Amino acid sequence: MNRISDKINSGARAFLLTEYTFLAIFVAIIFCALFTLYALDPPSGTNWFDGLRYSLAFLFGASLSAFSGWRGMMAATDANVRTANAADKGGLNAALRVAFTGGSVTGFVVVGMGLAGLSVALFCLTLGYSNFNQTEKLIIASDTLAAFGFGASSIALFTRVAGGIYTKAADVGADLVGKVEMDIPEDDARNPAVIADNVGDNVGDVAGMSADLFESFVGSIIAAVALANGDIVLVMLPLWVAGIGIIASMAGYYVVGTKDDASQKEMLFALHKGTCVASIIILGFSALIMFFFFEGRESDGWAIFGCISIGLFAGVLIGQVTEYFTSYSYWPTQSIAEAGITGPGTVVIQGLGIGMISTVLPAIILVVTILSCNALYSSYGIAMSSVGMLSTLSFTLATDAYGPIADNAGGIAEMAHMEGRVRETTDALDALGNTTAATGKGFAIGSAVLTAISLLAAFKDKAGIENVDIGDPIVLSGVLIGGTLPFVFAGLTMLSVRKTAGAIIDEVRRQFQDTPGLREGTAEADSDRCVEISTKFSLQEMILPGIYAILSPATIGFLVGPNCLAGLLGGSIASGMMLATMMANGGGAWDNAKKYIEIEGAHGGKGTDIHKACVVGDTVGDPFKDTSGPSLNILIKLMSIIALTIAPSMNGVGDWETALWGLIPLSVMVLGTVLVWFFFWRDNKELLDGTNDLELTAQDRPLSKVI
Repeated sequence: MNRISDKINSGARAFLLTEYTFLAIFVAIIFCALFTLYALDPPSGTNWFDGLRYSLAFLFGASLSAFSGWRGMMAATDANVRTANAADKGGLNAALRVAFTGGSVTGFVVVGMGLAGLSVALFCLTLGYSNFNQTEKLIIASDTLAAFGFGASSIALFTRVAGGIYTKAADVGADLVGKVEMDIPEDDARNPAVIADNVGDNVGDVAGMSADLFESFVGSIIAAVALANGDIVLVMLPLWVAGIGIIASMAGYYVVGTKDDASQKEMLFALHKGTCVASIIILGFSALIMFFFFEGRESDGWAIFGCISIGLFAGVLIGQVTEYFTSYSYWPTQSIAEAGITGPGTVVIQGLGIGMISTVLPAIILVVTILSCNALYSSYGIAMSSVGMLSTLSFTLATDAYGPIADNAGGIAEMAHMEGRVRETTDALDALGNTTAATGKGFAIGSAVLTAISLLAAFKDKAGIENVDIGDPIVLSGVLIGGTLPFVFAGLTMLSVRKTAGAIIDEVRRQFQDTPGLREGTAEADSDRCVEISTKFSLQEMILPGIYAILSPATIGFLVGPNCLAGLLGGSIASGMMLATMMANGGGAWDNAKKYIEIEGAHGGKGTDIHKACVVGDTVGDPFKDTSGPSLNILIKLMSIIALTIAPSMNGVGDWETALWGLIPLSVMVLGTVLVWFFFWRDNKELLDGTNDLELTAQDRPLSKVI
């Protein structure tokens, strides 16, 4: 068990170290660009010092985001083998507690680093302005925090995209060749892609998710601080609420537990207990804050308390809706399994339909939240609703990170040839993890929408835009471009998973064909080769989506103008939210439809044609729920935070007045696309078109067209 765990740990460490080496170059380039931009055009009139504080804030945010991803991954790789051992020695509840404890380390590290980092940054950014009063200092500091968020969002995007491509390509390759073609169990040691699949769970579903939610957490606070306009109580309020959330989440952690023969609904209730306890504590302490710190402004305090409460309840409701559409205890997921009676095509159709329908209720919940909070306390109220929704993030992230730990524990149990009851326990935990992960993604998407709307309002304020006229052709053009970007981004990441998975499938087939005794279990698989392929391809494939996400706001903002950029942000928020929800919920439902058959024995259980059809559906859903879908909520926040970062340079600028500046990011975008195509995409195409040394007939490749 320890040998297998060490192999997973070393693969995950090697991937992140390689990725962070590449990202260090990116961070250095943006650091220099921000320094130059704000040294030449200083918002506060202090020349080079403005450039220094913006660039250092960016570096600080990027560093903390990278550290959060790294520490979360290390906690998960330590916990997976302990969970497998707990399942063997102690049963279901013991394994649940160990896995959830590992996830809790991730959650508390992310929130703790975010809160500490923002507090230190806010304090340091108010220093050195002796000619300004306190309100002016806070406004300058809050403006600069946008660069902190830019750094966190950038690392989150690349980590989530690269990790998502890695994990889902390895998962697809392992499933299609191992489970479907070779008819061997999931996580069987004979499958060369299994170790890469387990490594991917850590680098994608833990490290990527940790950086993602770190960015969500700090982004919501930054939006509220930016909209406080220097009011010290309103500036500090989101930090106070976030601090209370840590204490509340600790209390929630201690009430999680269940019995050893618990069903899926009973295990879900065990986690819901913790959410309810944490939520009640947050509401109680938030009320005390309003009572003591809004003396003489009671109406403001209780209006903001209403916004926090609405955001908190909206997050819980979105989680419940997501759970209904993704848990196999309910009809939507069961209907996908039933669709397998007529083959994989109907499984895919049913899953797409369920995913599309699942966007309706979250959208209604968010609309009610936005309208209610806007009526109570305008844009600042919407920002505080996002802070309220994310106030239980320590606990929510624990329930999310626990899933990959349970999945890895099942892989270790299979490869270490532990008793069948151990794998049954870890499978039950894994199925629960699929549901909690889907719930966490819905929660992240909802908070991303609220945060992005708040950042859009802050951008309008800092850029001096009084009104955004949707009938203005320039604004409408921005809306159309913004609505397109999430589809381009999702399409690129889906294609990346397809290409990387294709390379892994060919490698796995080659090893089964060329390695005597591998199929029989007398020879050892070369898992390092699959890890190498996943690492190389995923790091290459993260470049192009990142270029579009980072340079699009700057290109439109400087080339056309701030009004067009505001339209772009609005369009991306609307289309990004719907597409992300559809992909995350549809993917989670496909995955749990397969688990419904495997764990509950529905429709004949494992090995049947219905099961194989659902495996194909799960293959389609994997990049939906773990690569493209989760990346979209980072996309809409990243573009919003970039817009807020460059807003001071756009204040008072009319349409087309800075077109020459806009040509710079446009040229970089075009040049980057050409270089990526020439060096990476073209080479990958040749590899997958059969220029490698493996030649298979059409009969040998029955599923090649599925991906």
